[in-house]
Amino acid sequence: MQQVREIDVAQYRIPQEPFYAEVCGEIGLFTIAAEQKLPVMLKGPTGCGKTRFVQYMAYTLGRPLITVACHEDLTASDLVGRYLLKGQETVWMDGPLTVGVKQGAIVYLDEVVEARKDTTVIIHPLSDDRRVLPIEKKGQIVEAADEFMLVISYNPGYQSVLKDLKQSTKQRFMAIEFDYPAPDIESRVIQREAEVEPMIAANLVKLGQKVRNLRSHGLEEGVSTRLLIYAGTLIKQGVPAARACDVAIARPITDDADMQRAILELVKAIF
Repeated sequence: MQQVREIDVAQYRIPQEPFYAEVCGEIGLFTIAAEQKLPVMLKGPTGCGKTRFVQYMAYTLGRPLITVACHEDLTASDLVGRYLLKGQETVWMDGPLTVGVKQGAIVYLDEVVEARKDTTVIIHPLSDDRRVLPIEKKGQIVEAADEFMLVISYNPGYQSVLKDLKQSTKQRFMAIEFDYPAPDIESRVIQREAEVEPMIAANLVKLGQKVRNLRSHGLEEGVSTRLLIYAGTLIKQGVPAARACDVAIARPITDDADMQRAILELVKAIF
């Protein structure tokens, strides 16, 4: 006998309002997209605030948020669902995408470019005017609830021939582009999240800008706002600034010893 195991979508609601500082009108754009049932693609470097933004919008819109961290082994069954054996019974377990489609949640596919292309194609019928999810294993087509919203994100800086979104996928989404916040906004974010003094936050922002400038000298990607917050958190807890920036900034972003030394020289000059 086949049964369906129901999942309580209430567990995916954001209980408290996340802190988010708007950068360039993205809140209004996302709100309109949600009202008009448009799928959204968030583009930007690692740690610039894409995930926090989605959490904030889910809370603001009052919708559950189901996040899927995409990876190269992610299969269509991981998203849609599969049959499981439970004792002597066969039980159908909805995947996170199916749960979101049925329950009217925001489904956020984080770093979708990491998923296999044969997996990402299953979102195509959901990201046009059909708004349906075919479940081949059950022979069903599930219509999306009115409040269902599909959001994907990826980092254009990691594009390659092997890892890129197909045009047939890209052109189904409206795109909101993110970058590291302006200095005054980034300083406010660091103060709020790391609970540090304004001077410490300002120095971390200054350091972040100088480290990002090293991208023209061989650094693969600049330091994220997230890592600046980590450094601020360590400083708040009494770790010397040089050591905090070493373990939270220099070592995570590069394995090159010369580049690490260059970053630490910047730390000494600022702190």
